Amino acid sequence: MSNAVHIESPREGGRMPRGVLIGAGVLVAFAIGVTVFSRAENIGAVHMPDVKPYQVLELRFDDRADGAVTIHDAADGAELYTVEPGVGGFIRGTMRGMARERHRQDIGEAPPFTLTRWTDGTVSLQDKATGRTINLDAFGPTNAGAFARLFNDRKTASMEMAK
Repeated sequence: MSNAVHIESPREGGRMPRGVLIGAGVLVAFAIGVTVFSRAENIGAVHMPDVKPYQVLELRFDDRADGAVTIHDAADGAELYTVEPGVGGFIRGTMRGMARERHRQDIGEAPPFTLTRWTDGTVSLQDKATGRTINLDAFGPTNAGAFARLFNDRKTASMEMAK
């Protein structure tokens, strides 16, 4: 004797109900129709604004023995700003993350970081050596401002690109 259990398929001896097939067909046609219409009318489309670099600084960050971090213009080595120990947490944290990525990829400190102020007012930090870019405004205006003030500290070093 066999203890095997036989489960009968709903399709055995029967057919798929016509209403289910019509409903599925209508649903697929509706989804395709909505997709075509929304693409044709640009409904729900995300458009990135056409922004261009307004100011650009190439920067180097150096840790000092006293715990401070100095920020230098990579073009001429001029010191732009010093982040004293215990302050500038956003700058320190951001640069620590960037340095960690460089260390992970066995990239040294030589390549500079690119700080860009865009024509729409946003600020980004890019590490071309790792390919990583951080939109600093995503962390709020105060944190973005910590980096943006470097443009004010070195107006002559920044390149005016819009106009």
